[in-house]
Amino acid sequence: MPPTNPPDDPRYLMIGEVLRPHGIRGELRIRILTDYPERITRDKTVYLGTDVNAVAKPYTVEGMRMNQEYGLLKLVGINSRETADLLRQLFVLIPLEEAIPLEDGEVYLYELIGMNVQTEDGTPLGELVDVLETGANDVYVVASPQYGEVLLPAIDQCILKIDGDANLMTVHLLDGLLDKR
Repeated sequence: MPPTNPPDDPRYLMIGEVLRPHGIRGELRIRILTDYPERITRDKTVYLGTDVNAVAKPYTVEGMRMNQEYGLLKLVGINSRETADLLRQLFVLIPLEEAIPLEDGEVYLYELIGMNVQTEDGTPLGELVDVLETGANDVYVVASPQYGEVLLPAIDQCILKIDGDANLMTVHLLDGLLDKR
């Protein structure tokens, strides 16, 4: 089957990342990137691709189970460890229209990537380039021309406002966050 995008909406939502094969029958160990892994059910179509805007290939879910904090995903047609290994580092995606609606003021993590970041006084800090999920709280990685890599904890005391329409995040810099150059 050739790679395709869902009709009418080429954008996806990341719900997992393929880490490696699990066992010898084609199961995939995935890092869960959704608060709703139970929505990955038998006969559901998921897409595998390199990012949310890439052309992705559809797969039918044969089964999904949890193992500690990881998911073990079995896809129809992936029946060996060798075939599963070819899918390593791809993302498990669903069409954006199938995502659970967000509350007012919420954004999907992928929408933060590329966002401009400024301090509360309006000084540009840089561009958000990655989100690290650490357990206690996420950490936003900002590439700053002035300070290099800046790590911002995703807590209310630091992240003051996220304006998706303006592609802008306003932050309060806690003591010790900047490398004084």
